[in-house]
Amino acid sequence: MSWSKVFTAIKGAVSETGETIADNQAIRIMDQELREASTEIDKAKTELTSIMAKRKGNARKVDELGKKIAEHEKFAAEALNKNDEDLARDICERIGSFDEQLEIEKSLLQSFTTSEQSLKSSLKKAEARLKQLKQQQDVLKATEAVQKVQSNVASRFSGTSSKMGNAMGSLDRIKKRQQERSDRFASAEELAQETSGDDLDKRMKEAGIGGRGPKADDIMARIKSRK
Repeated sequence: MSWSKVFTAIKGAVSETGETIADNQAIRIMDQELREASTEIDKAKTELTSIMAKRKGNARKVDELGKKIAEHEKFAAEALNKNDEDLARDICERIGSFDEQLEIEKSLLQSFTTSEQSLKSSLKKAEARLKQLKQQQDVLKATEAVQKVQSNVASRFSGTSSKMGNAMGSLDRIKKRQQERSDRFASAEELAQETSGDDLDKRMKEAGIGGRGPKADDIMARIKSRK
């Protein structure tokens, strides 16, 4: 392997490691951001509760002022029936004060109602978005975990394959050395036979030359002929 290929492999491994670190960091940042978003939603809910309480308080004041105005209008009518215009005027002045308070409370009620509706709508959208992001986060984490396992398995398999390849190479080398050693032993034995003359005797015997004595059949035939 050339140095350029080695450098490329190292660079690729470093780049992949850097991307993995960046991905893990991004997941941690996402966790933090989602926790912060959830906290902000909880705060918004607390504010919404406060606004709803104020809106209900204003609604009661509007109802009470409406009742007071209706009640004092009856008082004013009774005073007029008794021809007591001064009393009726004083009562009407109080009614005017109630009317002013009623307009203020109605304005506040409208403001609180609008804020409540707006905040409820925003919260509903935010909670739906947060739920969606959490679901996507769960999928992301699950995918990351599965890919990590796959990476580990692939890495281990790659290491095992490399070890098996090394073992096979060693086995082939050992077999080759053993065969070479066997060939040397056979050659040495062959050379020893040639040197001692055993090889020549073997060759003569195979050719039927220089037998050491008559064969058994020939001896038996000779003995029979003497009778």
